[in-house]
Amino acid sequence: MECAVYDTYVTRKDGEVMHFDVVVEANTAHEKAIEYGKKYLASVGQEGQKMTQEECQFCHVQEAPPLIKRDIESTGYYIQKMEGCS
Repeated sequence: MECAVYDTYVTRKDGEVMHFDVVVEANTAHEKAIEYGKKYLASVGQEGQKMTQEECQFCHVQEAPPLIKRDIESTGYYIQKMEGCS
């Protein structure tokens, strides 16, 4: 499965920055990737934080490893946590 990776930087409620990737199937609309990112933010107590195309930018397309592919097939997306994530 080819997947699209959206590099995302969101300011947390405490002012620190969260850096994570939203990974979706390659043909998924950018707006849907943003929606999935907001869903993730809500799941970690960061609902309501600004997340637009400015914070969530397309980065590249790659082949999805098995773990990521499974998550995309079951939920529509995968979050790759990097910095400042809960």
